[in-house]
Amino acid sequence: MLITGASRGLGLALARHYAGAGWRVIACTRADTPPPDENGLEWRRLDVASPASIAELAAGLAGTPLDLVINNAGIRGDVDGLATLDADDFIEVMRVNALAPLLVARALLPNLRAGGGQIIANISSRAGSIAEGMIGDDDGDYAYRCSKAALNMATAKLALDLKPDCITVLALHPGWVRTDMGGIEAEIPVSDSAAALQGLIDRATLADSGSFQAFDGRPIAW
Repeated sequence: MLITGASRGLGLALARHYAGAGWRVIACTRADTPPPDENGLEWRRLDVASPASIAELAAGLAGTPLDLVINNAGIRGDVDGLATLDADDFIEVMRVNALAPLLVARALLPNLRAGGGQIIANISSRAGSIAEGMIGDDDGDYAYRCSKAALNMATAKLALDLKPDCITVLALHPGWVRTDMGGIEAEIPVSDSAAALQGLIDRATLADSGSFQAFDGRPIAW
């Protein structure tokens, strides 16, 4: 399996959970110098904001079957609302959170077709739900919300397009997780979220493709 944004937080926790379960994990990080080696983790450099970096990763993995790709890398951007909305910041958040997962999925499609389980899991957020995204949550987050809404549509479209390949595509909300992005007041320890997400992914079938679920298995309205 391969996971983006694996150098810390939820990405690293997911990588460790899968490695602990016996998976070979290709853990991608933007850093030029990878973190220290860990059992089961194979580090690769990837800057998801760079199409050239994505293409380079795919070229280096040519012929390597992948059962699972987790698009986890993401950024939050400006959080102060309309008054501080900045065009460059907005575009960068969209590039990382919405466009990059599509480019990664396309680049690694030959690897997934050669794999067994064949799942793409996009780490989304309830903040991107039109129906539920602002329930109890009035943070500014224009760029983040819009990027996750776009990722949800990308998930639905990928699910439709990749169904003939028997590739399952999921949008998953990890909860309010205690990471650098989520903050120290967040409700869910990162290890708990990672374990729950792994369970969802491991149980997923083609019938679940195109769904939007929370870490606890609850369906989220689009």
